Amino acid sequence: MVVEARDPARDPALAVRLLEVQHAAYAVEARLIGDDRIPALTEDLAALTSAGLSWLVAREGSTVLGALGWRSTDGTDGGIDVDRLVVDPAHARRGTGRALVAAVLELAGDRPVTVSTGRDNNPARRLYAQAGFREVAEREVLAGLWLVELARIPQTRTTRSATTWS
Repeated sequence: MVVEARDPARDPALAVRLLEVQHAAYAVEARLIGDDRIPALTEDLAALTSAGLSWLVAREGSTVLGALGWRSTDGTDGGIDVDRLVVDPAHARRGTGRALVAAVLELAGDRPVTVSTGRDNNPARRLYAQAGFREVAEREVLAGLWLVELARIPQTRTTRSATTWS
């Protein structure tokens, strides 16, 4: 499997494929959480290509297995927010999601990384927990539609101050 940065706004065939994968992946999440009001589930091609996201795409040969869309966050932390992680259900549970999360964490380096997922999406919550994310909040985005927010804050090196012994 290869994970690489790609721009669906510059590659119409890729954009079409990412939209197919996104709709299929979010249909699975909708079943898991019992709610189909996930905005990305009904997003169209124009919205996907104009979302202002940077993309990492996982592929095997010419087959797109999944993708991760992210953006830099504002503020002093200069972090990364994962906007969406989608894996083709036909290729699920084979390490694609893990590979994409690992790639964005490598890209982030010492910067914090945040992500949200459906509160009842236990497979996604496990994936993020295994990658070092911690749950930081829950919020209701629409009546009855709950998200859990997660963050991976890299451990910073602590410096010891000089101690004077008398």
